[in-house]
Amino acid sequence: MQRELNETLRGWLEQITLKNASDLHLISGYPPASRQQGRMLFLDSPTLTDLDVRNLITGLVPQEVLTTFPSVKNADLAASVKVNGLDYRLRINLFLNQGHIGACIRIIPDQIPDFAWSSFPIDTAIKLCSFQDGLILCTGITGSGKSTTLAMLVDRICQQGGKRVVTIEDPIELQIQPKNGSIVSQRELGSDLDSFADGLKFALRQDPDVILIGEIRDSESARLALTAAETGHLVLSTMHTRDAKGAISRYTDLFPSTLQQEARSMLASSLRAIVCQRLVPSPVPDEPQDLALEVMYNIAPIAVAIRNAKFESIDNYILTGRNEGMITMDESLRRLQLS
Repeated sequence: MQRELNETLRGWLEQITLKNASDLHLISGYPPASRQQGRMLFLDSPTLTDLDVRNLITGLVPQEVLTTFPSVKNADLAASVKVNGLDYRLRINLFLNQGHIGACIRIIPDQIPDFAWSSFPIDTAIKLCSFQDGLILCTGITGSGKSTTLAMLVDRICQQGGKRVVTIEDPIELQIQPKNGSIVSQRELGSDLDSFADGLKFALRQDPDVILIGEIRDSESARLALTAAETGHLVLSTMHTRDAKGAISRYTDLFPSTLQQEARSMLASSLRAIVCQRLVPSPVPDEPQDLALEVMYNIAPIAVAIRNAKFESIDNYILTGRNEGMITMDESLRRLQLS
């Protein structure tokens, strides 16, 4: 559904999308600011007041969200808009800052980009999309492109044809179009379901081949994701970690200590791959950021390390697994420096 844009807000979005900005920040006490190529830059505009921010988001944010926001104090939602003649999805987070409303608006192209645009290696994408079951994790800090990568992978899987895809997102960002006889259900936290765990539990009853989970946040989601992966489904999700071994450690830490050995055993058998992403500034001014990747496939020695909680050995297995298509983050960063 297309939302109405305040004309001032439209002008700022027109200005910053031309510069490939990723986010617009509207915070009382500051001028509007955008994130461009990883840097925060203030727009040429006066400092915003609380009333300014409220007026700017009115029309973009549904009235029912504005009504309940003072009591819940945070809100996540998405909206579709047209800017400079192009369709965009906006992921909007509303928050309180010392009692004043603030908004962070993530700008997402309406169409799923291709792997060449994102500099994601096509050979890695092909291998990831060849898995028929198991768990694939995409990790990295906020804003590193994890959701975009998962959307590109699921879009490629849909192109293979005849797939049933269920996504559980908060909120829905990129719209995944069904292709070649595939069926896609995109379910949004809040409007379509109450929790990631509920979405996962009921997704298993919807005859899925592929399940995309926006983020694994708690032990119940982590457990259900492993159960789905063990029972013949391909499960893709994100976590906020800086490397592959950190993702494995954090995943098992989501479980109570009495269940961590069982969780490691399930993860060792169900995990297929971990891709850790980082965006780094381009050496060329005003050029898009470069994508650095750590890629780990769950080969036999890594599965043993996971089962025995020997996470410190995983980096070495990645280093010696180049022939399997693996690469450490340090090596990826070095390659970018030399290119």
